[in-house]
Amino acid sequence: MGMGLAAGAAATLAGTGGGRAATAAVPAASAQAPGFYRFKVGEIEVTLLNDGAAVRPLPDGFVRNAPLADVQGALAAAFQPTDTITIPFTATLINTGQRLVLIDSGNGEMGAPGTGRLVANLAAAGHTPDQVDAVIVSHFHGDHINGLRAKAGELTFTNAELLVPEAEWAFWTDDARMEAAPEAMKPAFQAVRRVFGPIADRVTRYGGEKELVAGVTSLPAHGHTPGHTAFAVASGDDRLLVWSDTTNKPELFVRNPGWHAVFDMDAQAAEANRRRLLEMLVAERMQVVGYHFPFPATGFIAKESDGHRFVPVFWQPQI
Repeated sequence: MGMGLAAGAAATLAGTGGGRAATAAVPAASAQAPGFYRFKVGEIEVTLLNDGAAVRPLPDGFVRNAPLADVQGALAAAFQPTDTITIPFTATLINTGQRLVLIDSGNGEMGAPGTGRLVANLAAAGHTPDQVDAVIVSHFHGDHINGLRAKAGELTFTNAELLVPEAEWAFWTDDARMEAAPEAMKPAFQAVRRVFGPIADRVTRYGGEKELVAGVTSLPAHGHTPGHTAFAVASGDDRLLVWSDTTNKPELFVRNPGWHAVFDMDAQAAEANRRRLLEMLVAERMQVVGYHFPFPATGFIAKESDGHRFVPVFWQPQI
């Protein structure tokens, strides 16, 4: 009898985790973990900072030169919804050993719900905005510049030199162009004035192919906007391409480089530069970061018979 009771008690304890009865359900998590990912390019440390993602209805015309059904088919093939479009945002932080450089600033407080997470993820990665001593801007769309200034007006990166493409500056600060622009474009012109107007004399403008800071070189890639720029990051024999908005979502525009996104101002030039950079990535087996790629937004490009394919990086636990 005693042995039977002992065995029963042991079984009961085993079934309740050593005698501790569960008293409540585990609460569901309400948020993702911080969004940052680090890797090295030679001696340069790169940290990718997620700024969230915007979800919006998928309109006919999101791809100007492809039927909506084809776009929906490409999304379905990538296991994504076909009635909405989700666009991620990821900025690139570069620690050269001498300078802490941010490429693009995210949506800040002006973006759609689900965005504006860059500063929080910068903190999670161990940095504060005042440690950033240079911000390089690829182009002047709001999701790349609005994070430079809070809604109330204060600058986010108070100690940073600001470097912007001279062709972007010339286009977006032109009052005559703003007056002649369609109403839908006017907010983009106004955003440039809100962000840069009070500090115009402190902004450094760059053009062409130029080393902006040690190890980071601008690569003109216009079309998406008049001065849209990509960047080569190099250290030793290692190179990385930060290609900004050369494509939007890779499952659409890497897979189909001839498709024209609604956001591209000069679609033919954007396509030509996209194809040029895709071929460079394939030929050199070079790693790429895409601002609108799925986080952590980096990987490689594989050539296929009918286009290209984005191959996400193999996640590494060590830097």
